[in-house]
Amino acid sequence: MSKADVTAIVPAAGIGSRFGRGGRKQYLALSDKPVLAWVLDALEAHPRVRDIIPVIREEDLPALEEILGEREYSKVLRHVIGGAERQDSVYNALRSIASPPPMIMVHDAVRPFLSQSLITRVIEAVAGNDGAIVAVAPKDTIKQGVRDSASGASMVERTIDRSTLWSVQTPQVFMHDRLRSAYDEAMKEGVYSTDDSALVERLGGRVAIVEGYYENIKITTPEDMAIGGAIINKGLPE
Repeated sequence: MSKADVTAIVPAAGIGSRFGRGGRKQYLALSDKPVLAWVLDALEAHPRVRDIIPVIREEDLPALEEILGEREYSKVLRHVIGGAERQDSVYNALRSIASPPPMIMVHDAVRPFLSQSLITRVIEAVAGNDGAIVAVAPKDTIKQGVRDSASGASMVERTIDRSTLWSVQTPQVFMHDRLRSAYDEAMKEGVYSTDDSALVERLGGRVAIVEGYYENIKITTPEDMAIGGAIINKGLPE
């Protein structure tokens, strides 16, 4: 495959209902730049990334233009307007690609601590597979619960062996044709998922797991911004 053989889709159209007041979290300043700019910087710097497609809400175009105006992004050639759900947004981006590259990467706009080595490892893990995802082992004991019919309380049903479990992150990278087929089928059948890999898996796709790092957090609540600041102060993963 050629060096620049990946298109990166960055879903950034989420409302962020769990974040509360303060604006769209992907445009809020984390240290010296917006959360989304951290992501775009990492993707822009990687030689395997051919182009980057931010997927945004129409009303957020001024915020995106401000980010693009403050930095030089040669790989952000256009943007796409998102849909009601994350899956709609990614699908809009997929359908907008006129000349598909061999691979598509999907990375959350609110996972700002994306290292160059992690991008490389997940891209390389696609070889011989339909895709590859980044994940970390869960730190906590995992229990499966069941709702008690009498009291309505959640009760422990069993403790799950966590040695086989993974907590999934992004980036996720797939062969273009496999991801596009998975999305086409899911949209036709009305199947929705917040995880791109799940759509590929349901068609029998072979997806490799790449071990990531715990600093690859998703900014979900205001507390995560403080955690992000601590990660920056400590030093970003390489």
